[in-house]
Amino acid sequence: MERVSLDALDDRMGPATVKRALSTALSTTELALNYYELAPGETFGLGYHRHPEQEEVFYVQSGTATFETEDGDVTVDAGEAIRFAPGEWQLGRNDGEDRVVALAMGAPKDASETEMVRHCEDCGERTTQRVALSDDRDALLTFCTVCDAQTGRFT
Repeated sequence: MERVSLDALDDRMGPATVKRALSTALSTTELALNYYELAPGETFGLGYHRHPEQEEVFYVQSGTATFETEDGDVTVDAGEAIRFAPGEWQLGRNDGEDRVVALAMGAPKDASETEMVRHCEDCGERTTQRVALSDDRDALLTFCTVCDAQTGRFT
């Protein structure tokens, strides 16, 4: 048995005010588990993405999350959950005025491949992206794979 307090975990770099990895702390072997708190305007992910080999479930504890999907926007209120099958495109965000608190669960845990697109100003459209750690290791950076322009910086 493993037990952990959210307050004992460090925040991870990314677009959310709070992202804490519970998987490592709880030594999960088959499940990726992350705790999020999104301020208004923040997102769960670095861009519109999909996990080709991982299903993902978000449970919204408080607030309302809006997920961009291939079928349009879907709102998920407190006490609701949403599931994305492997390969389904999505990006969750907080469009409201209240903080969103949620858990994200993915299986299998080590499905590391993620396909992502973001808007590239230089290309004028959404393009595929790569993620890198900044030279000073204090931020995640996203780069357009077409023109190599930096499209995002997340601390």
